[in-house]
Amino acid sequence: MGRLIVLGTANAVANEHHENTHFVLLVGERAIMVDCVGNPVIRLRQVGIDFNQVTDLILTHFHPDHVSGMPLLLMDMWLMQRKRPLHIYGLKHTIDRAITTMTLYEWETWPNFFPVIFHRLPDEEKATILDEPEVRVFASPGDHHIPTIGIRIEFPDIARSVAYSSDTEPCDAIARLAENVDVLIHEASGASVGHSSAAQAGEVAQRAGAQQLYLVHYPPEAKPEALVSAARTGFQGPIHLATDLMEITLV
Repeated sequence: MGRLIVLGTANAVANEHHENTHFVLLVGERAIMVDCVGNPVIRLRQVGIDFNQVTDLILTHFHPDHVSGMPLLLMDMWLMQRKRPLHIYGLKHTIDRAITTMTLYEWETWPNFFPVIFHRLPDEEKATILDEPEVRVFASPGDHHIPTIGIRIEFPDIARSVAYSSDTEPCDAIARLAENVDVLIHEASGASVGHSSAAQAGEVAQRAGAQQLYLVHYPPEAKPEALVSAARTGFQGPIHLATDLMEITLV
């Protein structure tokens, strides 16, 4: 059975209690990070995970509050003499900029660097990221300022599924990606270009037929009860305000 741990819940402006939104998924021999911000080594240790356990990194889009920790993670892995490959997934727009960032750090001069394998995902609905016996991961494009993906995670052994919107306005592709999931994790930054409000997150959850809704990527100063109440105007199922370092129960 997989474990999904929320490493951060804030929108772009984090505070001492809320890091920017990102996750780690533990399933079988894999530790899959979804986005990578701040100091990922410290954050992972806070939930009992050695950063060298990370096998895969999914980057939803190339905004600082979603990728700022990637260079530090790679450097720390190298300094700790990692040998096994790290797989990094994202749209071409994201991966090209991730490589450019590392080139600016002159990582090609770092001796004995471990293999980093970049995977450019097609910009299409339900593109396959991983297809393993214990976990399947798919991506669909969202509606944001720049090319962005949401993801769907399926656990065949326990017949459970989770979807994450990433940063997006309400859009049909994300609703289809989240169809009938057990848990929808949806951003709640506020209704604006490229983003969704808590009320809109609730509407997407209802349209998708999700069983539960978790709100993330919200302003840290927002009142929790106000966010949940707003989401309840559109969604009839259980609603949770995700908090940093919480584990989302899948069964």
